[in-house]
Amino acid sequence: FSFSWQTTFQDGGEEVEDGAVYNVTLKKVQIQQAANKGARWLGGEGDQLPPEHTVRQYETSKIRAIKAGTLEKLVENLLTAFGDADFSYISIFLATYRAFASPRAVLELLLDRFGNLETSSHGEVANLNSLESEMVLRVEIASVLRAWLDQCSEDFREPPDYMCLLKLLDYLKNNMPNSDMESRVQNLLKQFQNQEVEAVDGFYSTSSGDLVDGEELEISNPEEFSSFQDHVVAEQLTYMDVMLFRRVVPYHCLGSIWSQRDKKENKNLAPTVRATITQFNAVTKCVISTILGTRELKIQQRAKIIEKWIHIAHECRILKNFSSLRAIISALQSNSIYRLKTTWMCVSKDILLMYEELSEIFSDHDNYLTSRELLMKEATSKFANLDSSEKENQKKSQKRLQLQKNKGVMQGTVPYLGTFLTDLIMLDTALQDYVEGGLINFEKRRREFEVIAQIKLLQSSCNSYCLIPDHKFIQWFRRQRHLTEEESYKLSREAEAAADTNILSPKSQKSMVKRISTLFLGTDVFTPSKEQPPKGSPVGGSSGESTDSASVSSCEFNHSETEDVCVTPVSSPEDPLKKV
Repeated sequence: FSFSWQTTFQDGGEEVEDGAVYNVTLKKVQIQQAANKGARWLGGEGDQLPPEHTVRQYETSKIRAIKAGTLEKLVENLLTAFGDADFSYISIFLATYRAFASPRAVLELLLDRFGNLETSSHGEVANLNSLESEMVLRVEIASVLRAWLDQCSEDFREPPDYMCLLKLLDYLKNNMPNSDMESRVQNLLKQFQNQEVEAVDGFYSTSSGDLVDGEELEISNPEEFSSFQDHVVAEQLTYMDVMLFRRVVPYHCLGSIWSQRDKKENKNLAPTVRATITQFNAVTKCVISTILGTRELKIQQRAKIIEKWIHIAHECRILKNFSSLRAIISALQSNSIYRLKTTWMCVSKDILLMYEELSEIFSDHDNYLTSRELLMKEATSKFANLDSSEKENQKKSQKRLQLQKNKGVMQGTVPYLGTFLTDLIMLDTALQDYVEGGLINFEKRRREFEVIAQIKLLQSSCNSYCLIPDHKFIQWFRRQRHLTEEESYKLSREAEAAADTNILSPKSQKSMVKRISTLFLGTDVFTPSKEQPPKGSPVGGSSGESTDSASVSSCEFNHSETEDVCVTPVSSPEDPLKKV
């Protein structure tokens, strides 16, 4: 039969049930097919035949998507989502439910309320006989559990008792004995228990406790830093960022979770997000320390270090590592570095132009539209899309990219996580958790999942990286002693006396780079102001201890949480650094 069809969707309003509100969409399918055998023998498609030779039929189906509901209804909807054609519901629920329920509460409802035929109120099985009901429930519950273990296995990491895993294992032994699911849960339990016994945090530490015997924190030796090639530094920063970003648990980023981090009882809340922030600030502080930490440096030598960091930032851009890229730019825009007027005048014009282009990526114009668009454009691309208005920089960039392509090296994308945290906090603030009747606002969770899905996509892209750790650089990086805000400002004043420099906050101008370009051309646009150590520097104008504000100021990152000296992520002897 030759036929064609057209599909249209129409808003069907809302349906209200006890404990739930659904959005309804009417899906109307128009089927047009040949009306007689002669037309069918001609083999024409329905839309290619004259109207008198076709028959039109219409089929209308109803698609329901839960808008708000009680926890019980939301859990029940996990079992009916496929029937309602709400295919993304399970993923949305699993990614966001921690904002309104615990894993134990959800598991108890799923297994005790709906997994027990005698007490189940699951409407889909109400009219089936006992055997059919049992089969339907087992299939549906197994599908939900499989998705849960696939997407959010960390939800079951509850040392030392692992109550949820044991409860799940007990259910599987009674209802699905010797199944693949049972074996999988047993293996997961053993894995968690072994990791607990090993007591290995694995990659990240925020204290000096991991330093090898005899090692001490130290101010960077300029010669040692200069010995590392620019692309090697960028690759190693990317290696560390990738390791941390892949470990980010998406629900840790939810506004309702992250906004509670300042409470005394929540000091260990969202550790995977805290780790990325600490790494961001470690990079920023390292940049400042290498530039200011050695008093004996001449102005030209200091300018060379600034140039080197700009080149490293450019290499991070080629690697699509927007996290370390922004960390470096933030450091160079900090008050203690920005005020080095004479030093900046010694930076070559080509490199200043490169710096300007890199800085523009993170312009706050239109809610950071440039960086958002660039991130989404490159999220799944194999290589960076580099454009430069400066011919020499463009030529160098294309040469580096071509080298990667010739080697067949593909890159993932490491985002600046603060952008997503900002969006999720804004959503959490703007949308209510509960609607009329005390129902959980699931529309809010759908909106949050749009952001979470982007994070997951980028995490998946990071599997494309093929980076090998350079132990020499990592050891050097973790040994660095970071300057406090007061220390960095004092050293900055010593490097270039206050009498020779008038300070204006970087944020008070539209573009810091334009001001540097003006200085380069010999025109001083600064207005006189009395110098004093900055108190709580703004975004792009922080230094030392306040670099956390550069990291996530719009997300209201806690200043105190990054005040400890950051020791760079390094695996323990039992967990050697791995290739990513």
